[in-house]
Amino acid sequence: QVQLVESGGGLVQAGGSLRLSCAASGRTFSSYASGWFRQAPGKEREFVAAIRRSGGNTVYADSVKGRFTISGDNAKNTTYLQINSLKPEDTAVYYCAASFQYYSRDYGYTRLSAYSYWGQGTQVTVSS
Repeated sequence: QVQLVESGGGLVQAGGSLRLSCAASGRTFSSYASGWFRQAPGKEREFVAAIRRSGGNTVYADSVKGRFTISGDNAKNTTYLQINSLKPEDTAVYYCAASFQYYSRDYGYTRLSAYSYWGQGTQVTVSS
């Protein structure tokens, strides 16, 4: 079992920044990747970013490239999402997730089905 707890969300003005954290506990040592997804009201959950536990390869959704940065600290079992230049359309609940599936291509970790464990989410609200 893996438990994931997100933190760092909040209310911020457009153009501002936030740093989300995802603390993992349990059998995290055998996970292959961590990911961030988001879900806005009335919309489906969508991929944001992912990072491989070994090697640190990253992959991003086109909508966040250049503004969001995912990073991980394996010693602390924590994954981060630095969000810069926030826009109102970034408003959503942000979820972190852990994958125990191996994909040779990073693109594999952009899919919801790649992830077995999810956190409870943290709200990010961007005011215009």
